[in-house]
Amino acid sequence: MKRAMILAAGRGERMGDLTARVPKPLLRVAGHYLIEYAIFSLKRAGIDEIVINVSYLGEQIKNALGDGAQYGVKIFYSEEPKRLETGGGIFQALPLLGKEPFLVISSDVMTDYPLERLLQAPDGVAHLVMVPNPIYHPKGDYGLRGDRIDINAGPTRTFANIGVYKPELFADCKAGHFRLTNVLNPAIVAGRVTGELYQGQWYNVGTSNDLAEVNRLFARR
Repeated sequence: MKRAMILAAGRGERMGDLTARVPKPLLRVAGHYLIEYAIFSLKRAGIDEIVINVSYLGEQIKNALGDGAQYGVKIFYSEEPKRLETGGGIFQALPLLGKEPFLVISSDVMTDYPLERLLQAPDGVAHLVMVPNPIYHPKGDYGLRGDRIDINAGPTRTFANIGVYKPELFADCKAGHFRLTNVLNPAIVAGRVTGELYQGQWYNVGTSNDLAEVNRLFARR
C-alpha cells in the first residue's frame, strides 16, 4: 500500500465560531494542527504519499501543510469547489490514489490505533476499523460477525472513520456528491467488507467541547 487519503473538506459547523475563519483541520491540539496527527500516524506506519481533499478554506490548509516536505512525506491535494461528501470526495481522488488499495482516515480523528496493521490488502473490497459506541452515537453503525461487517449483527459498533478500500469498491460510481455508505452498504450486504473492533484510544473531535477535552488530555503528555 503506497498511498493514503486524509479527509479534510468538511465545514466543521459543529465547531461554531472556531471554524468561521479557520478550517477545522487547522484547529490546534497541544501545539499541532489537528490534521497533523493523522499525518504523523501515517508516517509512522510507513506511508509517505498522502492525498488530502480540501474544500472549505482549502487554501489555508494547502499553505499550512505545503507539499509535505516538512513532515517527510509527499502531499497531493484533491480540490473540491463544492464539497462532495466522503464517497464523492474519495471517488474524485481516485486518480491520485492509484490502482492499489489505499487507507483513508478523517482529519478530525485522534487515535493510537497502529495504522501499520492496515498495510495489507483487505480480503474483500474494504476493511473498517470499529470502536465502542461513544456517548453521542449510542446506536452505532454496524455489527461484526467474525471478521465481517454485518448490518444485522449485534451489538452494533461505531465506524472509526479509519478504513482501507480497493478502487473497485467505486467501480459503478459517477462523479458528484454522495455518501460513502452508498457504496459500502451494498458491499457489506454482499459479505465483501471485513472489520475489526479497536478498544484503544480514539477521539472524534467534532465539537468545541471535544477540542477542549483533547487539549486537556494531550497537554498532560
